[in-house]
Amino acid sequence: MVCGRISSLSVRDVRFPTSLGGHGSDAKHTDPDYSAAYVILETDAEDGLKGCGITFTLGKGTEVVVCAVNALAHHVLNRDLRNIVGDFRGFYRQLMSDRQLRWIGPEKGVVYLATAAILNAVWDLWAKQEGKSLWKLLVDMVPRMLLSCIDFRYITDVLTEEDAYEILPKDQVGKKEREGQMLMRGYPAYTTACAWLGYSDDTLKQLCTEALKNGWTRFKVKVGADLQDDIHRCLIRNIIGPEKTLMMEANQRWDVPEAVEWMSNLAEFKPLWIEEPTSPDDILGHATISKALIPFGIGIATGEQCHNRVIFKQLLQAKALQFLIDSCRLGSVSENLSVLLMAKKFKIPVCPHAGGVGCELVQHLIIFDFISVSVSLENRMCEYVEHLHEHFKYPVISKNASYMPPQHAGYSTEMKAESVKKHQYPDGEVWKKLLAAQGN
Repeated sequence: MVCGRISSLSVRDVRFPTSLGGHGSDAKHTDPDYSAAYVILETDAEDGLKGCGITFTLGKGTEVVVCAVNALAHHVLNRDLRNIVGDFRGFYRQLMSDRQLRWIGPEKGVVYLATAAILNAVWDLWAKQEGKSLWKLLVDMVPRMLLSCIDFRYITDVLTEEDAYEILPKDQVGKKEREGQMLMRGYPAYTTACAWLGYSDDTLKQLCTEALKNGWTRFKVKVGADLQDDIHRCLIRNIIGPEKTLMMEANQRWDVPEAVEWMSNLAEFKPLWIEEPTSPDDILGHATISKALIPFGIGIATGEQCHNRVIFKQLLQAKALQFLIDSCRLGSVSENLSVLLMAKKFKIPVCPHAGGVGCELVQHLIIFDFISVSVSLENRMCEYVEHLHEHFKYPVISKNASYMPPQHAGYSTEMKAESVKKHQYPDGEVWKKLLAAQGN
């Protein structure tokens, strides 16, 4: 049973210098330093539990998200956790609808990232107090309680609360069987960590070979900067073989006609999808690309940079994608739930983005999705990257190229105190040394 008044909210700017090794590099983001605005909530409850939440960033700009978190803190401090949980939709709307801060949104951008970090901390605290992993907390909720956490505003033209109630499976026996399947086998994953755009040919070959030995069968390669270089790098197909699954991602690099022409030149490598081919806001552009690539058998995947549930709604309405990449930018668990339910209604498989500082979170959502919403693994997989797990108290467990369900209480968002201390920007030990070496 949840209890306690939120007595403290702190936030840290935590950055990891991944750009030094080219990790995470793509056609748009050539030198990312995987980072996070890291929120910690404390209560006056005797259990001493803390809620931890993160929002993924790429280095510069994290300080802006931290500032926005502090600007929103008054909506959270001194609130009773029981009251928040009892009206989660109302709490969500209050955070999203700050009468002045929403002007620099609304429901998008820096304020939204800050809100997500806070909400992630609340969900983590809720799950910890219940003594359950976040995915298990969601799975065990009765449908009406689950749906009361979702804000259906702006999406009722495609999904009402009653629609969502009808979508949720009521068969408890099947639910238990799917939960058992996850505990035994895990959720299928694919790897991007072999083929970042900044990796050399030798590194790409070495990592692909090692991944194959470790049982990986699904690979994604970054494309979009230079066509001839892409054709060269897509020889990854020769390394993994024709029977393995290959995906491509352009990270919003192209205009619409350019995307169609570019991918027609890469079609020989038989990619399952091209991810983020153009601007994440261009719904009709995605639809045009999707239609043009049908003859090549190439699907469209997008969502990593989608601002909110409304964009996802329109992408689904416009038949602009064949694979929905659940977003790292949404308003925490609550909004992700609404997108999972819309995807189920439109029969579009969800294959979530997971990278940077964030694999730990998305595993909970996909496991819940399989057990309680989609009830299918057909054409479904979740991204996995090798980086930075060692900084989390409860890191992802991967077995046989699958995510194994977390067994600890919470949302897997809690970072190791020593890692936070060393990587806090700009005063942590790691950054003091790097900045001194750079003469800053």
